Amino acid sequence: MGKVSGHKRRDRDEDEGPPPVPAGKATLGQLTSHISNKMVRSETYAKLKHKQKKQKKAERQKRQKEAAKAEQLGLEPPPKKIPKTLENTREKDETMVAGDDDEVRADEAEDEFAEHFANMRPPNVLLTTCYKPSGIMYKFLADMLEVFPCAQYYKRQGFPLKKIVNYATNRGFTDVVVFNEDRKQLNGMLVIHLPGGPTAHFKMSNVVLCKDIKGHGRPTSHKPELILNNFDTRLGHRVGRMFASLFSQDPAFRGRRAVTFHNQRDFIFFRHHRYIFEEKQKREPGEKEKRAAVIARLQELGPRFTLKLLSLQHGTFDTKGGEYEWVHKTTMDTSRRRFFL
Repeated sequence: MGKVSGHKRRDRDEDEGPPPVPAGKATLGQLTSHISNKMVRSETYAKLKHKQKKQKKAERQKRQKEAAKAEQLGLEPPPKKIPKTLENTREKDETMVAGDDDEVRADEAEDEFAEHFANMRPPNVLLTTCYKPSGIMYKFLADMLEVFPCAQYYKRQGFPLKKIVNYATNRGFTDVVVFNEDRKQLNGMLVIHLPGGPTAHFKMSNVVLCKDIKGHGRPTSHKPELILNNFDTRLGHRVGRMFASLFSQDPAFRGRRAVTFHNQRDFIFFRHHRYIFEEKQKREPGEKEKRAAVIARLQELGPRFTLKLLSLQHGTFDTKGGEYEWVHKTTMDTSRRRFFL
């Protein structure tokens, strides 16, 4: 039998037609996957991609013209399309908390952090480290002591954590925060709420010291404001309340300091800023001359790092007999759109 030419093979692939695809809009890969010839498949994919780009550009220009026309006529412009992201397409979680959930309010009124939020027990934090901290750790601790005005550093000196917890409880500390490092890389943070827990273990990454942040400022001794973003589930609420228990409930707004824990896709980004008000000359749209206007901007103070919750344990630190509320396992990562906080 003779060889089949490329043209005949192309005709046969195109005649077969695309295979059935799932309900909904088919992707370009699904539309071209039935073509067995690699060169023909690549050419067809490129043509479809180019056609798709032209169509999107035409639709975008049409929307822009409609919006400009509506603005000229003083009408309300058409609604903007909301792009799909992992956040707004996340899998539905039964533990998502609504703002007016009476059951959650009742639980939080009696949990371990209730005294803190009732201003009955002001924060008093003990900071310590792993057994043999490096110079990097001491620089990081110096930065964190400026973040927590109500914190004190105690050297580890080879004591086990259980003894440190007992010591801190007997001396009126409300929390113990332990930072860990491996080969001069900070890689972990343990937060223990006293006297009865809970205990949260976080993986720490992307640590940047204050001195390594370009244009950073120096914090004052004022109590900072606390900003908690996107802690929306029952577990997220619990972790957020644990972070809030480390800071005072009466921030000094005169200091203009703000500490942020921003949760995005179960990664918690820590940032420390000062907001600054400046008077600048600004020209408004349609005006010829500039005029004075007060503009707000942020100056980062540092440090910055990223946290990932590994476990949340009932009670204080206990690796052998402790009961865990939540533990992260690799089997949980079944979807990119599944988040727990």
